[in-house]
Amino acid sequence: MPIYEYRCKQCEQEFEKYVPGASTVVACPGCASEQVMRKLSVFGLKTAGAFQPSAMSGGGCCGGGCSCH
Repeated sequence: MPIYEYRCKQCEQEFEKYVPGASTVVACPGCASEQVMRKLSVFGLKTAGAFQPSAMSGGGCCGGGCSCH
């Protein structure tokens, strides 16, 4: 289930959104602007009983969400 973190370029609000497909339009819940950028997300890995945060690898300006990279 892909849930991404975004930041609105207009009002600077940060929010999360479930994005089921690449054609999903993402708009800010605060001001309804579609000028949003996907933030670099981190996830955790549990190895040998220890929690280790790990950065997701993204590509270029879009964070790897499209197929341009």
